[in-house]
Amino acid sequence: MEKEINIAIFGSGNGSNAQRISEYFADKEGIKIATFVVNKKDAYMIERAKNLGIPCRVFGRNDFYNTNNVTDYLKEMDIDFVVLAGFLWLVPENILQTYQRRIVNIHPALLPLYGGKGMYGMNVHQAVIDNKEQESGITIHFVDEKYDEGTTIFQAKCNIAPDDTAETLAQKIHLLEYEHFPVVIEQVVGNLQHNN
Repeated sequence: MEKEINIAIFGSGNGSNAQRISEYFADKEGIKIATFVVNKKDAYMIERAKNLGIPCRVFGRNDFYNTNNVTDYLKEMDIDFVVLAGFLWLVPENILQTYQRRIVNIHPALLPLYGGKGMYGMNVHQAVIDNKEQESGITIHFVDEKYDEGTTIFQAKCNIAPDDTAETLAQKIHLLEYEHFPVVIEQVVGNLQHNN
């Protein structure tokens, strides 16, 4: 019997992707969403965790960057894998070291385009629309010490219509995220299980 893989989902805001991922894995064997880790006290993701019955812990900037509180908590929860779903901070070195090639993120554009500091959420979609791009999409990638520069695992594209706005593009991107992110996580975690 393979060990169940415990996943922690890190987020900063609404948590719709975190919810979608949690629901996807709720009835799957071998992979469990064990906790949400949130860096904002007022993030709606905390509410979602309650509704889903998933433990949730809030950590501030000091916890992340000046202590081992977060890694200690992840070890306590027996976490094997970390998923960033709308998490807006750079992941600190101690977490990167503990979870090498076991942290994935999703970015709402086709990296290496429209990545880097400050490029998240509506900022990305507005930049894509302003530059009159024909297509955008999502990039799922491993996380390293720089924003949006880790190895790409998967990309999916959508077309941009002439009348699309940042808001309508955001909706298209969300659909891609909901469709692909849980499936790609499952594949990456599956590879992890086979290589152990």
